[in-house]
Amino acid sequence: MSYTVPEPKLFACTQSQDLGQKIAEAYGAELGNVIFSRYSDGEFQPSYEESIRGARIFVIGSTHPGSDNLMEMLLMLDAAKRASARHITAVIPYFGWARQDRKDKPRVPIAAKLIAKMLEAAGATRIITMDLHADQIQGFFEKPVDHLFASTLFLPYLKKLNLANLTIASPDMGGSKRAYAYSKALESDVVICYKQRAKANVISHMELIGDVANKNVVLVDDMVDTAGTLARAADLMLDRGALSVRAITTHGLLSGNAYEKIEKSGLQELIVTDSIPIRKESDKVKVLSCSELFADVMHRVHHNTSISSKFVL
Repeated sequence: MSYTVPEPKLFACTQSQDLGQKIAEAYGAELGNVIFSRYSDGEFQPSYEESIRGARIFVIGSTHPGSDNLMEMLLMLDAAKRASARHITAVIPYFGWARQDRKDKPRVPIAAKLIAKMLEAAGATRIITMDLHADQIQGFFEKPVDHLFASTLFLPYLKKLNLANLTIASPDMGGSKRAYAYSKALESDVVICYKQRAKANVISHMELIGDVANKNVVLVDDMVDTAGTLARAADLMLDRGALSVRAITTHGLLSGNAYEKIEKSGLQELIVTDSIPIRKESDKVKVLSCSELFADVMHRVHHNTSISSKFVL
């Protein structure tokens, strides 16, 4: 007697409804019905409007600030646990609060570790995420973590551009490993920007390590927040003789006056994924969808097949 694996159920937090819908369509399923009741003071309560007892469920939601996005994910996980779901996978395209992954000075939290423990306590039995700010954050979890690379989206795009004299650049020393991985895949040179910060989101000094004269440069990073680093790096490289400067960043936070900085900078284009909904359209900002990547991995996870082909870098 053959046994058919029941199909999983997919749900999305409100901040990731559009991406959740795209993932569901790519998976060949429909998003499950969740109702959010909200009180006048801002408190909210999610309610699954269908049975999930004994089911594998995927809860899709990025946890970028404000804190309601994280809280929504935690409440969704807790509700699923209390409704007797069998497997509860938190699909977190952008794992927020990850920049606080260590104590870089006395008397500060390690927020990434705290949030990992909160997700597990809430009921997550597995995590699927993409381009963590630091790879070692996977070690903060006791549950399985599938850490996907957006390079599976960016590399084909870069190859189609067919840029002559391509050079990959890292906007800071911390991203050098990522830059070297891209350069190896594209058989290109590498340059590194060295920067010093006066405080968070404020650069006091930037210098370039390497030659960009007569090169088409592509900056690679895991996220873009205020865009100050990318804008300054692009202008510095053009001053040093670069033919063009593009940037690929997985997570487009684009807070504050980021769009204005990008528009005024020498960046030819900024390519991001839709892990976070972008605030507004811009001729310089191109969005590549990560929906098919997540849908494919979720299908492989559910059917217990290998996902190693998704780790390009």
